[in-house]
Amino acid sequence: QVRLVESGGGLVQPGESLRLCCAASGIIFSIYTVTWYRQVPGKQRELVASITSGGSTEYLDSVKGRFTISRDNAENTVYLQMNSLKPEDTAVYYCNAVRKVVVVFDYWGQGTQVTVSS
Repeated sequence: QVRLVESGGGLVQPGESLRLCCAASGIIFSIYTVTWYRQVPGKQRELVASITSGGSTEYLDSVKGRFTISRDNAENTVYLQMNSLKPEDTAVYYCNAVRKVVVVFDYWGQGTQVTVSS
C-alpha cells in the first residue's frame, strides 16, 4: 500500500520558518517527481515547488528565494523548507508523487495546514 504522509505544518508568525516533510512508503520515492501544492478554501490548488528524480526543481514565482525543495532518497522523504513566511502562504499543503511510464502513477498525501499570522 502506498502512503504519503505530510508533517511539519503549524502556526507561525510572519517572517518565521517551517520545514514540511513528505514521507513515502510502498514506493521507491527517488524515481518519482514530487510536488508540493497548496490550496486555500475557495481557490484552485497551486503548484508551490517540484523536484524531479534527477533533482531538477521549479518554484512558484511568489516563493522563489524563500522556499527550497529537497529530497533524501535514503529516507524516502522530500522536504520543503519555507523561510520568511508571509500571511499569503497560509494554506493546506499537499505532497504529490507522479511517475509516468506506460501508465501514470499518481499519489497524494492528506495535507498539512500552514498558518502564518501575527
